[in-house]
Amino acid sequence: MKKMMCLAAAIGILSVVSLSGRQDVTFIHPGFGGSPHVLTQWTIAGATIGIEYGRPYLKGRTIGDDIVQHGQVWRVGADEATTLTSDKALVFGSLTLPPGGHTLWILPTADKWQLIVNRETGQFGTDYESEYDIGRVDMKLEKLSPPVEQLTISIDPMPGGGTLRIEFGTAKATIPFKVK
Repeated sequence: MKKMMCLAAAIGILSVVSLSGRQDVTFIHPGFGGSPHVLTQWTIAGATIGIEYGRPYLKGRTIGDDIVQHGQVWRVGADEATTLTSDKALVFGSLTLPPGGHTLWILPTADKWQLIVNRETGQFGTDYESEYDIGRVDMKLEKLSPPVEQLTISIDPMPGGGTLRIEFGTAKATIPFKVK
C-alpha cells in the first residue's frame, strides 16, 4: 500500500512538472525607440516554443486611440514583426500552424482581438502582407485593472498545450492552443 501511495505521489509530481512549462527569457537588443526586444521560450507538451518581440511602453498613450489602433492590423510589439517559432505543429482553434517560424499580428477592435498568423518572417513590423496569412482566429478579450504599462506576451501551460496571453494597457487577449 505504501509503495502505491509513493507511486501515485511521484506521478502527481511528474504531471505538475510537465504542465508547468519552463520559460527562459533572453534580452536581444534595446530597441530602436526604447522598446527592449526579448526572446521568450517555453518547453510545453514536448514542444519548444519561442516568441521574439519588442516590448513597447504605453507612456501615457491609450490603446485604440494613440497606440494599437482599432480596425488596423498591429505587429503585436515594436520595431520588427513579432515572431513565433515551434518545433511542433500548434493548433489555435480551427487554425493549424506547421512547425517553423511565423509572424503574429493582431486586428484589434473595441470588443475583440483577432490573432493573425503570417508565414512571412524577418520583416519590419509595418510591412504586413495579408497574402502571406496562414489564417485568423478570434481571441478572448478581457479588461485589466490595473493596466499593464509594458507589452507582455506569455504562455500559460495547460495539459497538451497552453494559452497564449497578450497584455497591454487594460487589454488582456487570450487564446488556447494544443501541441499536435
